[in-house]
Amino acid sequence: MSHPSAPAAAPDLDRVAINTIRFLAVDMVEKANSGHPGAPMGQASLAYALWTRHMAHDPADPAWPNRDRFVLSCGHASALIYSLLHLSGYDLPLEELVAFRQHGSRTAGHPEYHLTPGVETTTGPLGQGLSNAVGMAIAERHLAARFNRPGFDVIDHMTWVIASDGDLMEGISGEASSLAGHLGLGKLVVFYDDNKISIDGSTDLAFSEDVGKRYQAYGWQVLRVDDGNDLDAIDKAARSARQDGARPTLVVVRTHIGYGSPNKQDSAAAHGAPLGAEEVDLTKKALGWPLEPVFHVPEEAQEAFAVVPARGKRLTAEWRGLLERYRVEHPVEAAELERRLAGALPEDWDADLPTFSPSDGALATRKASGAVVNALAPRVPELLGGSADLTGSNNTYQSKSTDFSRDTPGGRNFYFGVREHAMAAAANGMALSGLLRPYCGTFLIFSDYMRPSIRLAALMRLPVIYVFTHDSIFLGEDGPTHQPISQLLSLRSIPGLTVLRPADANETAAAWRVALERREGPTALSLTRQKLPILEETVDGAAEGVVRGGYVLAEAEGGEPRVVLIATGSEVQLAMGARARLAEEGIGARVVSLPSWELFAEQDSAYRDRVLPPQVTARVTIEAGTRLGWERFAGTGGVIIGIDRFGASAPAGELAEPYGMTVDNVVEKARALL
Repeated sequence: MSHPSAPAAAPDLDRVAINTIRFLAVDMVEKANSGHPGAPMGQASLAYALWTRHMAHDPADPAWPNRDRFVLSCGHASALIYSLLHLSGYDLPLEELVAFRQHGSRTAGHPEYHLTPGVETTTGPLGQGLSNAVGMAIAERHLAARFNRPGFDVIDHMTWVIASDGDLMEGISGEASSLAGHLGLGKLVVFYDDNKISIDGSTDLAFSEDVGKRYQAYGWQVLRVDDGNDLDAIDKAARSARQDGARPTLVVVRTHIGYGSPNKQDSAAAHGAPLGAEEVDLTKKALGWPLEPVFHVPEEAQEAFAVVPARGKRLTAEWRGLLERYRVEHPVEAAELERRLAGALPEDWDADLPTFSPSDGALATRKASGAVVNALAPRVPELLGGSADLTGSNNTYQSKSTDFSRDTPGGRNFYFGVREHAMAAAANGMALSGLLRPYCGTFLIFSDYMRPSIRLAALMRLPVIYVFTHDSIFLGEDGPTHQPISQLLSLRSIPGLTVLRPADANETAAAWRVALERREGPTALSLTRQKLPILEETVDGAAEGVVRGGYVLAEAEGGEPRVVLIATGSEVQLAMGARARLAEEGIGARVVSLPSWELFAEQDSAYRDRVLPPQVTARVTIEAGTRLGWERFAGTGGVIIGIDRFGASAPAGELAEPYGMTVDNVVEKARALL
C-alpha cells in the first residue's frame, strides 16, 4: 500500500499553520511556567511538513495498524507533538494544551504512551525514542514478511523520528543506529534537529563530531537540509528517504532553537525555560502574530491541517478494503493477523509445555528455559527474540525458526550484538506494534546496562520478556564483575515489572506461562548457570504456586511448622536440605518457594497468611543476593541469609561455604531462632 506525498498548501496557509504550532508551544510553556519552548519553535516547519504531507495517519483511528509511526525522540519538546495532535484533529482538545504539565492532564511534561492519543511511545530519556523506533522498523519488516502477499501489502508503513543533538550524544542511540544500519531498515527515517544548542550552551562544548559521517559509517543514507524552514527541501529529503528501501536515512536539518525570538534564538536561554512574558510579546511581534488571545488557532491553520483527517479517513478506508479482500484470498493469514490484533494467544498455545521429573536429572534453569522457548515457539508465532551476543549461554535460540536479517526478515531469532541497552529499547519498539511478543537475553549482571529501557517498558506496560541467566555468585569463575548481588532487588524495585526466580525446571516452565499470559507489563526471568535437581515434594504444586508468586513446597513433618524456610531459585535446594536435617532433630520446618515477590503481593491476605502463617515468627529467608528487602518476609522474629558483599572468582562449588550458602548455615540459623 503506497502513501504518496500530499500536495502542499498555499504558502500563506503554511506560514500561519507553522506559526500556530510555534505559538501554541510557547503559550503552553508560558502558562505552565515550565517546559522547553525552543525546540518546538525550531522544529515547527519540519514537523508540519511531515504531519501534513508525508505521514500516513488517521486522527479518528490512532491505533490503525498500518499507520506511519512518529517518534519525538527529544521528548522535552513535547509541546510540539501536543500542538500537532490538536491541530490534526486527534482527541486532544485545546483545554488539554492549556493544562500542559498539570496534574491530571493528558499533556505531560514528556510524551507518554497510553496517556495521550497519537503518542506512539514514551520519550524523554534521550536516545530512547530513536532506539524504540529501530524496534518499530524491525517489527514492520518482520510483520510484512510474515503477512504480506502479492497484491496485499497489509503491513506497509514508515517510522519517522525527530531527534536532537542530545539523542545522538547518548550511547544507546549509537548502539541502535549501528544495528539499524546493519539490518538495512529502509523504512526508518530520522530527522536530526541540528540546532547546535544544549542546556549548557553551544554543543561545541562537548560535541564536535561529524554526525553525518558517523551515520554513513553505520550504513545509513545521509541527507542534508540547510534551512529547517525550507519546506521544499524537507519534502525532497522525505521523498528521497522513502525511495531508498535498503538503508535507513538520517536527514541532518539545520534549525534555530527559539526561532523568531529576538533575544533568545540560537541560545541556551530558549532551551529549558519559558521565554518570559516580555520576550513572548517581542517574538509574536517579530513573526506577525497577535498578542491576544493566547492559544490562538486561526482559521487558516485549521484549513491547512484539514488535509490530515481527510487523508487519514481515505487511507484507513482503503486499507480496510484491502483487508476484506485479503480475508477472502488468504483466510489463514488474515485469521492469524486478526488474532494478534485482538491480543489473544493461540488456541492450545501451551499444549507442548514440558514437564520435568527428578528422574530427568539435574538441569540448569537456563537450559529448562531454552526447552520451554522451543516448545512454545511453534505454537506462538509472535514469540521472537534473541540475546546480546550470549545466545548459547542464555539458551534463547529457537531451533525450528530462521534468523532475522536484512535478507530473511521473516526470521524470529535475533542477534543483537553486544548492545544490551539498544536490545532492550528495540524490544520495546517491537512490543509497541501490539503484534509481537519479544524477549531478549543476557546475564543478570548486565540488566544494569538495560535498566532505563526496562523502566520505560514498565511505565508503558509493555509485555517484554527478559531472560536473565547466570543469576548469582554460582556462575563461578567469571568472578565479581559478572556475579550479581544487588540486581534482583534493583529489578524488584521497578513498579510494574514482574520478577520471577524459579527454583527448578518445572517452576521455569510455569514462569514462562506467567510471562506469556501477562498482556500488560514486562517480566524478568532470573535463571541459573548451574544445574539444579528437579523438586519432588510439592504441596500446592509448581504450576499453580508460581502463578501466585509463592507457595508451600514442602510441609513440616509431623504437623504444624515451628520454623518456615523461605527461598528463591537455587537456594530452594538449601531450604529443602535444611528441612530434612531439622526433621532428624525433631524440628518441623516448612519450605516456601517464593519465585515472585510481586505476584505474591497480589494475592489476598488469606492466601499469604496460609503460606506464611503470622503465628510462626521463626523464619529464615535464603537468597544468594543482597539481604536488603527481605525484612518484609523474615519479620521481626526471623533471620535473613544473603550476600552483602561482592563475590569472588572460583569454581561455583568453592563459593558456597565462604558466602554462607550451605545447608549447615541454614540449619544453624533456624536452630538459633528456636
